Amino acid sequence: MIAIIAPARLASTRFPEKLLYQIKGKPLILWVAERLANQAPDIPRYFAVDHPRLQDTLEQAGFATIMTRPDHTCGTDRLADANESIGAEWIINVQGDEPLVTRGQIKALEAKLREGSAMATLATPFVEWADFLDPNQVKVVLDSKGRALYFSRSAIPYDRDGQENDCQLAISGFPAYRHLGLYGYSKEFLNTFCSLPKTTLEETEKLEQLRALENGYSIDVDITQDPSIGVDTIEDAAAFERSI
Repeated sequence: MIAIIAPARLASTRFPEKLLYQIKGKPLILWVAERLANQAPDIPRYFAVDHPRLQDTLEQAGFATIMTRPDHTCGTDRLADANESIGAEWIINVQGDEPLVTRGQIKALEAKLREGSAMATLATPFVEWADFLDPNQVKVVLDSKGRALYFSRSAIPYDRDGQENDCQLAISGFPAYRHLGLYGYSKEFLNTFCSLPKTTLEETEKLEQLRALENGYSIDVDITQDPSIGVDTIEDAAAFERSI
């Protein structure tokens, strides 16, 4: 059995209560829920929530929720908590702030899991040099087999010869990708991941996927051309609103 689980936490440091932020009269979380229903009607979908306000918003609109512990410190722990009730063998993690997730992205993760990946994620080429320099845009570099070598908020790799003045040249064929916050896990690995203590790199970058790499596990990465806007800031919300 495969399931989509979207962790949804009410508190947000950079953008307080962003999942309830109104965009054209509708909370962000409902834009995500409706998008998932449209793009993946064939896969069971759940929202792992931490607050009754989120639960009420979703359930009143007809979407399934699971109330999880409020003290989880990362979305992956909330995911595993919810899956204790769901019992899916494969889990696709779509963030509650990804309102432009596509069927192609979901199916790419499903394919990776069915091929045997214990953990998989998505990335997309950079198209703007400013995005590459933006610490809110997470970078990932890959090995020759398409596995993640490292994720960072910093601009990696460092381009020693410097092509910053020629955006198209710098981005064309550039060996770094913009990481998208979508993941696939096997149930077994999800439980293993959540049993591991937080790591130094994870705490430094504030990127929980580094916990897997620091402990010697592989993360398979599929490259997607589908556009995506993850809403981390009020500016991201404005960009999403302009796109619809």
